[in-house]
Amino acid sequence: MVQAVEDILWGEQAGLFLIAGPCVIESEAHCLKIAGSLKEAAGRLNMPFIFKASYDKANRSSMSSYRGPGLERGLEILRKVKDELGVFILTDVHCREQVGQVAEVADVIQIPAFLCRQTDLILATAHTGRVVNVKKGQFMAPWDMGNVVEKIHAAGNRHILLTERGSCFGYNSLVSDLRSIPIMQKLGAKVVYDATHSVQEPGGLGSCSGGQREFIPTLARAAVAAGCDGIFIEVHDRPEAALCDGPNSLALSDLQGLLQSLIRIHHAVHSTRQRGRRRWR
Repeated sequence: MVQAVEDILWGEQAGLFLIAGPCVIESEAHCLKIAGSLKEAAGRLNMPFIFKASYDKANRSSMSSYRGPGLERGLEILRKVKDELGVFILTDVHCREQVGQVAEVADVIQIPAFLCRQTDLILATAHTGRVVNVKKGQFMAPWDMGNVVEKIHAAGNRHILLTERGSCFGYNSLVSDLRSIPIMQKLGAKVVYDATHSVQEPGGLGSCSGGQREFIPTLARAAVAAGCDGIFIEVHDRPEAALCDGPNSLALSDLQGLLQSLIRIHHAVHSTRQRGRRRWR
């Protein structure tokens, strides 16, 4: 790759970027198919793209739920996607012992929301020098993520993404407070909005989570209007048959139209800001 992922996220020409992919690796062929389609969709809009998929979903509701192919095989698949398609890779870690191996493949290492306060895991991830994406816990206030940012800074890493993914709102429900976007940006991090987990109904189906995917476009557009730096969307070609998080995944066929609207909103927001700055000089 000519560019490093840091260049497309923090460079002078950095714009709204996309993190997208299936919740979990289902197969090598499926990952290659989805990643290729996503790269093509983002490329039509000159939108920076990072492919996301998990090799292990260690926080599934039920013991019987599909977790993924595991560390070794999962990283092999992600390496193949990276090499064959020339895309950046994001995947998540659940224990510090796996961080070193993940860093050999992933350009962005993600800390899951439930683990966003696990100091040893955060420090191990930050010490790799990779971009760190920390999902704000559903139980966390946005300003409390300042402590997470300090931990990453203490490891000498300044390439930080913070992801808003909704807050607990009663039982089996989440609500998004878009004030968290500017609040977390003031902590010195780029802020991503997870439009798919924000419509999740955690544990809502008993042995697995439910979701209201019909609201993904509404929340994604609102977050871009609120000024988020990137958008996170779990995408599947057949959400109803997905092995994980199907109820809150966007259908691949609906992605292009949504991205077009997000780009238009992003341009409008930033054009307005630039006019405002010139007016008050």
